[in-house]
Amino acid sequence: MIRVAAVILAAGSSSRFAAAGGAEATKLVAPLVGVPLARHVAQAALASKARPVVAVTGHAREAVEAAFEGLPLIIAHNENFASGLASSLRAGIGALPADIEGAIVLLADMPAVTPDLIDQLIERFKKAPAALAVAPVLGDRRGNPVLLSRGLFDRVAKLEGDEGARRLLADLPPEKVLEVAAEGLGASLDVDTPDALEAARKALET
Repeated sequence: MIRVAAVILAAGSSSRFAAAGGAEATKLVAPLVGVPLARHVAQAALASKARPVVAVTGHAREAVEAAFEGLPLIIAHNENFASGLASSLRAGIGALPADIEGAIVLLADMPAVTPDLIDQLIERFKKAPAALAVAPVLGDRRGNPVLLSRGLFDRVAKLEGDEGARRLLADLPPEKVLEVAAEGLGASLDVDTPDALEAARKALET
């Protein structure tokens, strides 16, 4: 049985959100339709087939972990979050059990992601386990989340700075990256500023 986990990256400093006037310690705890932004992503992951679900915290750790309160997550705190995205990805992958064959990497500021999209990535991977990655595609553009196979975990360990899954996929032969057609906003809607948060609020309420 192929096991696929989920890793939620929730460690960033939200500098653009703060610079644009965001009131919260981090955008990830800003309320969105009555729920902290990052909790939307965690709930989607937990409603999917991915197990376990690991959340990587960093900036504003206490506030972010409070946003996840009551959810059956594994918390992996990244003390080096300020060094960039790569350190958080390493922390999340490093927290996974040894028998995990793949990991869905979710960004905690993408609240429209759905359990169905996550499951589609998992099922595509299970049908072709020799693949190194699976990504959702909107038109001719790849979105998030992305599934990374265990075959890429050693490369994750070598990433630095703000390098992440996008860099890994860019370096792979095309035939090693499977694609899933995505619909709706789940693979593209992200929140970087208070204005984007308001736009996400309107999108999710409709």
